[in-house]
Amino acid sequence: MNSPLSHKHCVPCEAGVPPLTKPQNLEYLKRINEWQLIEDKSIGKILLFKNFKEAIIFINKVAEIAEAEGHHPDILLFGWNKVKLTLSTHAIKGLSDNDFILAAKIDEIRSI
Repeated sequence: MNSPLSHKHCVPCEAGVPPLTKPQNLEYLKRINEWQLIEDKSIGKILLFKNFKEAIIFINKVAEIAEAEGHHPDILLFGWNKVKLTLSTHAIKGLSDNDFILAAKIDEIRSI
């Protein structure tokens, strides 16, 4: 049995490696919580927080995980309490295992 995605680690991905296919993306989506597939090239999620401070604390936690994994999401804070996250692997212009691994790790900190 596969270990949970959150127990895996991101590995460097270089140009020339093909992005995941749509069936692979759809299979991975089943393993993360409420992320949306965007044009088969990225995944995204919008989270709502009680207040600005909680949103910033969450963003800082995401930043720590992203730095540790060497894989960084696009992060947008808007409306004082909403955070939009977008993940893709820019080097391959699509999605890789890393995007879903980081999404799973983000889901874990959100549930704490």
